[in-house]
Amino acid sequence: MEDVLNVSSKQAAAAPPADKDCPYTIELVTPEDADAVIAMLKKFFFKDEPLNTFLDLGECKELEKFSLKPIKDNCSYKAVNKNGEIIGVFLNGLMRRPAPSDVPEKAGDSCEHPKFKKILTLFDHLDTQFSIFDLYPNENLILDGKILSVDTNYRGLGIAGRLTQRAYEYMQENKINVYHVLCSSHFSARVMEKLGFHEVFNMKFSDYKPNGQVVFKPDLPHVAMRTMIKELQSPTKL
Repeated sequence: MEDVLNVSSKQAAAAPPADKDCPYTIELVTPEDADAVIAMLKKFFFKDEPLNTFLDLGECKELEKFSLKPIKDNCSYKAVNKNGEIIGVFLNGLMRRPAPSDVPEKAGDSCEHPKFKKILTLFDHLDTQFSIFDLYPNENLILDGKILSVDTNYRGLGIAGRLTQRAYEYMQENKINVYHVLCSSHFSARVMEKLGFHEVFNMKFSDYKPNGQVVFKPDLPHVAMRTMIKELQSPTKL
């Protein structure tokens, strides 16, 4: 899981320009894009994400590796300008229903970076508090939005909306009904709402006290981890 975004809610809601006038194309992210994707995230995403900022995370190879992990699922998309430069990405992964005998893997256990370990341990805790598959008992495969980021020099061009629309098309092509996004940022949650997502789970940072003390105190207005959902069909919910 990873937080989404550095696009404004106004940008997210903007209607995509007509193809003939569009100064960019939407394409699949491939492993060959890894260096360019990380370069963009370093410039426009990592430094602004509330948990990273609070911890003063700095350079973190573990974060970079974690961010690139979903590319192998072939459902991440990039916006590319006329010069071949990546100006936006939506990194997505696939969530598969675990078998009853599966032992949940704890991402924090194997992380050697002390600050990033705190973030992964928070994610591990969230997994014990809420499961999207419990909410959707008939769904075995769910699209998981990891990171949505747009070059701030290309605002107002509908990039976030078109990246998300391409993900919807992937869902339709693969008969996936539910799109899941975890947000640590108040602003990212607002953007997802503009894109048609709604909240199904919320955990305040002030309530996360693994050792009796609050671990994360990001600046306002970031007060909670929020799980956002978009349903393309009408799946059965509990």
